[in-house]
Amino acid sequence: MLVDSHCHLDFPDLQSRLPAVLDAASAAGIGRMVTISTFVSRHDTYRELAEAHEAVFFTIGTHPHNAASEPDVPAERLVELARHPRCIAIGEAGLDYHYDKSPRDVQRQVFRTHIAAARSAQLPLIIHARNADEDMIEILSDEMGRGRFDAVLHCFSSGAKLAAVGVELGLYVSFSGILTFKNSEDIREIAASVPRDRLLVETDAPYLAPMPYRGKTNEPAYVAQTARVLAEVVGVGEADIARITTDNFYRLFRKAKAADADRGTAFAS
Repeated sequence: MLVDSHCHLDFPDLQSRLPAVLDAASAAGIGRMVTISTFVSRHDTYRELAEAHEAVFFTIGTHPHNAASEPDVPAERLVELARHPRCIAIGEAGLDYHYDKSPRDVQRQVFRTHIAAARSAQLPLIIHARNADEDMIEILSDEMGRGRFDAVLHCFSSGAKLAAVGVELGLYVSFSGILTFKNSEDIREIAASVPRDRLLVETDAPYLAPMPYRGKTNEPAYVAQTARVLAEVVGVGEADIARITTDNFYRLFRKAKAADADRGTAFAS
């Protein structure tokens, strides 16, 4: 079994054909998906998706693009919403200096609030980082000094230094379809350097479809192709990378493991 640790099932390209998307994922051996929050205000949508589909978990948080729209959501509110049994993480939150859709100081403030929520809730944080390596390293190092928290650098497309610091701080690193692109040799080199017990795979669907689907709407079924490339990069078989990344998923997202164990459906070895 594989897990798509990061997708956006509420986005129109997927939600409009959700039964077919979920059926295709199941047929491809994708046993679990995490639909990721981009607006706290859309909490009910994420919750309803997870309640309706056993294979789906959800998170709660504000994407850095939307930080200026939700600048004042307190950590306590995030913790409260995360108490739902199918909510397994805080985020996605972080820094995006590529598009700068929210002022950078607001992004940094909202990101720190999400770190505080993850620490308080004892749930992992889904981190978005783009073109912000130095500020990300500074904030993560500072906040980890204030108290540990679990986290994953999702859809990794940053530099080797951020990956190394993240691993040193105890974070996981997740790779998307970017790993399969012909011009992503640097990302494949970084993936090869990440310890096997810190690796995750994802789609970030409906974006970033892996080769040979590039240009199409991405969907959870396609995480299998990213996993194949990751297996080649790491030097293991496809069955091994499925086991490694699934075990890592359940180790990081302990609430998902507990929920599946309660149902008798946990896949971790």
